[in-house]
Amino acid sequence: MESPEPVCEGGQPGLICASFNQDTTSLSMGTKTGYRLFSITSVDKMDSIHEGVECPEVYIVERLFSSSLVVVVSLATPRRMNVYHFKKGTEICNYSYSNNILSVRLNRQRLVVCLEESIYIHNIKDMKLLKTLLNTPSNPTGLCALSVNHGNSYLAYPGSATHGEIIVYDANNLSNVTMIPAHDSPLAAVTFNTSGTKLASASEKGTVIRVFTVPEGYKLFEFRRGMKRYVSISSLSFSADGQFLCASSNTETVHIFKLEQHTPNQEEESPTWSAYVGKMFTAASTYLPAQVSDMMHQDRAFATVRLDMIGLKNVCAMATVQKLPRLLVASSDGHLYIYNVDPQDGGECVLVQKHKLFESVEESAEKPEDSELEEVPPQPSSQSYAATVALSSTPPSSSTLMGYSEDGGVKGDVIPEHEFAEGPVCLDDEDEFPSFSP
Repeated sequence: MESPEPVCEGGQPGLICASFNQDTTSLSMGTKTGYRLFSITSVDKMDSIHEGVECPEVYIVERLFSSSLVVVVSLATPRRMNVYHFKKGTEICNYSYSNNILSVRLNRQRLVVCLEESIYIHNIKDMKLLKTLLNTPSNPTGLCALSVNHGNSYLAYPGSATHGEIIVYDANNLSNVTMIPAHDSPLAAVTFNTSGTKLASASEKGTVIRVFTVPEGYKLFEFRRGMKRYVSISSLSFSADGQFLCASSNTETVHIFKLEQHTPNQEEESPTWSAYVGKMFTAASTYLPAQVSDMMHQDRAFATVRLDMIGLKNVCAMATVQKLPRLLVASSDGHLYIYNVDPQDGGECVLVQKHKLFESVEESAEKPEDSELEEVPPQPSSQSYAATVALSSTPPSSSTLMGYSEDGGVKGDVIPEHEFAEGPVCLDDEDEFPSFSP
C-alpha cells in the first residue's frame, strides 16, 4: 500500500501543510522536519509559539484553540495519530488505525479522525473511542467538517461518492441528524459557521456555493463563484459573526460572499436603474426553465482578492486581527497573505502584509533568523474586513479500507482520568488546560 505524499503543487518544497486553529488565532504548519505553530495577533508580526521535531514529514497538524494540545500525523507513519502537550514536550497519547489518516478535526468535546471509508469519533476528555462510522462512501480526500461549537457538535461528511450529498451527524449524541442533497456533483468543500447553525458547501464543479440551515437542512443562500470554467475549491470559511463566507480555489481569485437576505423594503429604498432591471429579471425568471431561473437568483461575490499565483494549493479564512476584519490566505508557496476587506462596500481587497512561513536551508544560512516578514508597500487604510486561512494538504488516498469494529483495531495510551478537571474540559485558554504529568 502506498504511503501518502506531500502535496506542494508547485509550491515551497519543504512546506507540506498548514491550517488554522478553531478561532483563527494561530497558524500550524507541517514541514519535512516537523511542525511549527505561529500566533496571529498582529498584522505586522507573526510570533513563533513552538517548533516540534518529535516526528518528521508532518502532513496533518491541528491545534485545539489556544491550548497546548496539538494533533500530528507524519508521512513516516500515516496510520498513527500522535497527540502532544507541546508546552511540556510530552506525548499525551497515540492511536493507530486500519489505514492512512486523511484528516483530523477537533473541538472541545470531540476529536474526529477521517479515513477513506470510515470515521472515528473520540472523546476529547480522555481520548476514548466513542463511535466508529464504518463503510462510509469513498472519501479519498478525507473531506469532513466538525462544528467548533461543542454544544452543537455536528459532523458533516459526504453521503455519496457520485453526488453532492452531505450527511450531518450529531457527534455529541452519536446519532444521525439529516442528509442534505446539496449538489449534483461530488462534494469538494464543506464547513460550519462558528455556532454550528449553518453549513456551506461546494461541489467539484466549483461554480455554485450553497448555505444550509443546521440541523434542518434548508437552503438559505446560493452564490455563484463563476460561470466560465470549473474550478477546484480548496477551502470555505465563515467569518466569526457568520455574516461573510470566503472561498478559495486553484485560480487566482478568492471570493467573499455576504450572507444577507434581500427584503422588499431594501428594494423600495433603492429605486435605481439597476434595481428596476433586477425586478424585471426576477419577474421574467418565473417563465424560464428552472436551471436558468436558479442562475438568475444567485448572488455574486461581495468582495474579491486577486492573488499573484495561480494553480497553487491555498486556503482562506475570516478573522479579526487588531480589531479589524481581515482575510488571510495561506498558500503552498510558503507565505501567509493578509488583506483588508471593506465590510460595507466590499470590492477589491487590499494586501497589507505578506509573511514568509518557511525557509530552506540555503535561505536560512543567508538571512537572519527573524527575517520572516516581507514588507508590502503602504496601502490605503480605507478597507477593513478580513479573514484567517487554513491550508489543508491532502495526501493521495490508499486503495481499499478494511472496516473493523469499535472494540478492535485501535490502540493507544489513554489519558488517566485523574489528570482532567471535574466536569467539562475547557481548553480555550492555556490556564484552563488539563494538567498532564510528564
